[in-house]
Amino acid sequence: MDAARVLDASFNRAREAARVIEDYCRFALDDRFLTEQVKELRHALATAARKLPPNALLAARETLRDVGTTATAGGEYERTSPAHVAVVNLKRLQESLRSLEEFGKVFGPELGRELEALRYRAYTLERAIALAGTSRERLRDARLYVLLTRAQCVASLDWTIREAARGGADVFQLREKILPDRELLALAHDVRRWTRETGTLFVVNDRADIARLCEADGIHLGQDDMSVKDARRIAGPDLLIGVSSHSVEQLRAAVLDGADYAGIGPTFPSQTKVFDRFPGLDFVRAATAESALPMYALGGIGAANVARVVAAGATRVAVSAAICAADDPEQAARLLKAALPR
Repeated sequence: MDAARVLDASFNRAREAARVIEDYCRFALDDRFLTEQVKELRHALATAARKLPPNALLAARETLRDVGTTATAGGEYERTSPAHVAVVNLKRLQESLRSLEEFGKVFGPELGRELEALRYRAYTLERAIALAGTSRERLRDARLYVLLTRAQCVASLDWTIREAARGGADVFQLREKILPDRELLALAHDVRRWTRETGTLFVVNDRADIARLCEADGIHLGQDDMSVKDARRIAGPDLLIGVSSHSVEQLRAAVLDGADYAGIGPTFPSQTKVFDRFPGLDFVRAATAESALPMYALGGIGAANVARVVAAGATRVAVSAAICAADDPEQAARLLKAALPR
C-alpha cells in the first residue's frame, strides 16, 4: 500500500505535467507534431497505470493526511513566461517518471521497464520542445535565406552579400562542395567577416568543423551528411543546426534529433542542384501544418513563384540563383522579402 500511494501521487503529477506541456505545445508553439508526441506519452502513462491491481491507487490515496500538501518550494508560484512553465513541468514530468519507475518495480520488473522507457521519451521531448522555442526566437525575423556558391554568382561574394543584405536577406549559407579545406576555411572566414558587417546570420553547409573554426552562426546538414548529434558534438551547443527534409517523416526525425530549423523541399526544379524527385508544394503544406520548427522552403524559388509557396503555408524561403545570378541582388532580395509574410 505504501508503494501504491507513491505511485498514485506520481501518476497524477506526471499526467498533470504532461497536460501542461501539451497545452504549451498546442497553444504557445502551435506545433501539431510535438502536441501529438506529448499526448501519446500522456496516454501511455494511463495505460501503464491500468497494469496495477484494480483500485490499488485509489485505495492507497490519502490526501487529507498527506504531509506534503503544505510543503512548497520558494519558487513554486513564480513563472516568468509560457516557456518557463513548460520547462518547469518537463522537469516535474521526468522526476515523477523516475519515482514511478522505482516504486513500480515493487509490482514487477515489467512495469519498471515500461516506465523507464517513458522517462527516456520525456528526455527527448524536453530537448525538442525547448529548442523549438529557442529556435523560433533566434530565427524570428530571419525569413530570407541565401545559398552562396561562387561559381553561380555573377559577381564577387562580398558584393553579392552586401547587396542582398541591403535588400533584406537575413541568412547566408556558404555552399562550396569541392574546395580544398584550407581554401574553404579562408573563404569561410571572409564570409563571416562580411556577414558581421551586414548584420546577417552565417551558416556553413555540411562542415561542422569549418563552421566552428570560422565562428559561423550555424551549420546545415543534408540527409546524407553527419547526424545532428555528431554535428552538435563538434559545433557545440550554441550553433544553429539546420537539416534538409524531403518528407514529413524526415521532418519529424529532425525535430526529435534537436535540429534548430529545417530546409523543406525541393519545391520546384532548381538551376543549381539536380534532384531525383520533387515533393513540391504539397510537402510545403504538409510540413508547415505538421511542425512549428522554423523551416525554409527551398528549390527553384524566385520572384515568379514565391507567391505560390507562401500560399502553401511557407513564411520563409531559401534561394540561390534568384539572388546570386541576378544583375541586381538588392532588388531581387527586396522583391522576395516583400512577398513573405511578416
